[in-house]
Amino acid sequence: MTAALRTILDIDDRLSHRIRLQPTDGFWWRLNSWLAHSGDSWYWIAALFPIWVFSKGDWHNRAALLSGAIVLQALLVFAFKFIIRRRRPEGEWGAVYRSTDPHSFPSGHATRAGLLVILSWGLGPPWFSLAVLIWAPLMSLSRVTMGLHYLSDIVAGFIFGLVVGKLILDLTPLIMAVFPFGFI
Repeated sequence: MTAALRTILDIDDRLSHRIRLQPTDGFWWRLNSWLAHSGDSWYWIAALFPIWVFSKGDWHNRAALLSGAIVLQALLVFAFKFIIRRRRPEGEWGAVYRSTDPHSFPSGHATRAGLLVILSWGLGPPWFSLAVLIWAPLMSLSRVTMGLHYLSDIVAGFIFGLVVGKLILDLTPLIMAVFPFGFI
């Protein structure tokens, strides 16, 4: 590892630890704990599934596209994490994440947040887009405050999510043509 990269990682580590919360932080700890979990892919898929099943038209198609995008995003992040293998910050909170996915770069939650920001603005409606825009950075940052990620994991993940989201928006007609069963 080069000296410049080591310096950047040391700064990243110090900044990330500076904003980390502790259980003694009471309300802020509980709020950030909830926010950190709110970006879990299985929660999003579980919420989108009944929308897909019981709706028709725009919401049916949104649910299908968002669900497929979340699955694709998770697979891409998993591949990057497997290649990069950056260890998560030391800590105890988030045992499920630490045991099932010990790698932190890029953050899958932040990638998902960036993806959902772009897709919600591209697919609408405006109230949903605004809600996601407010939620996304708060949830992403909570992953650092709870000690599961470094700031650079979040920034890189969010940017990656924006790029993947834009590609999915651009390819939506093709996706709907190739996977028509999800959109009927």
